[in-house]
Amino acid sequence: MISPKAEIDPKAKIGKNVTIYPFAYIEGDVEIGDDCIIYPYVSIMNGTRMGRGNKIFQNTVLAATPQDFHYKGDKSELIIGDMNTIRENVVINRATFSEGKTVIGDHNFLMEGVHISHDTKVGNRCVFGYGAKIAGDCYIEDHVIFSSSVIVNPGSRIGTLSMISSGCRISRDVPPYIVAGDNPVRYNGINSSILNNHRVSDKIQGHIANAYRLIFLGQTSVFDSVIQVSEQVPDGPEIRHIVEFIRGTKLGVISKL
Repeated sequence: MISPKAEIDPKAKIGKNVTIYPFAYIEGDVEIGDDCIIYPYVSIMNGTRMGRGNKIFQNTVLAATPQDFHYKGDKSELIIGDMNTIRENVVINRATFSEGKTVIGDHNFLMEGVHISHDTKVGNRCVFGYGAKIAGDCYIEDHVIFSSSVIVNPGSRIGTLSMISSGCRISRDVPPYIVAGDNPVRYNGINSSILNNHRVSDKIQGHIANAYRLIFLGQTSVFDSVIQVSEQVPDGPEIRHIVEFIRGTKLGVISKL
């Protein structure tokens, strides 16, 4: 299952039933879990820790040296979970400092040309469209969809079950359960289609929509509107998550309609 034409450091730890095609390059401080498929011309660099069942397509570079002027040669890591599909020409940087980690969770799909920078944390079952670029120190929750050519600037947070429309440039936090679109990027309503796919009831979707009416359509500041959400919208895990997410912002949230 491992081509003799692949260049693999003998110190690399390769799991069971791993397929490695010709001309792949794998350095020594690398761990690859069971049942992974590594296609030709993939480069897996020192610091990669990969789970099981991942498919890594041609010309991808994993644990590339951070594109960060603070990087001074620290030994750091890229952690990749299970069952991810990483298509052609993807670049994922490892962390800048030895105590840091870049993390990709489970069951994510990264389309051609995606770049995920140092110290970014990605949850589970996210989709990254063609050419999406995620800067360093970002935090992306579960089930997020990025359309093509999205740019996410450093330190941004993207909430669960949100969708970012094609070509958006993100410099602030995107709260959960919404569609973000346009440039400058702004709130475009709740993400009803994905909420339906996740069997979120119409009642709960109504509560989410009411919360965002207060946050994005009200006459008060976003932070004052969060107090109104806590007081006026029926409690539930989704509403609590919205409130906690916005209260935790450091960059502020995207614009109103």
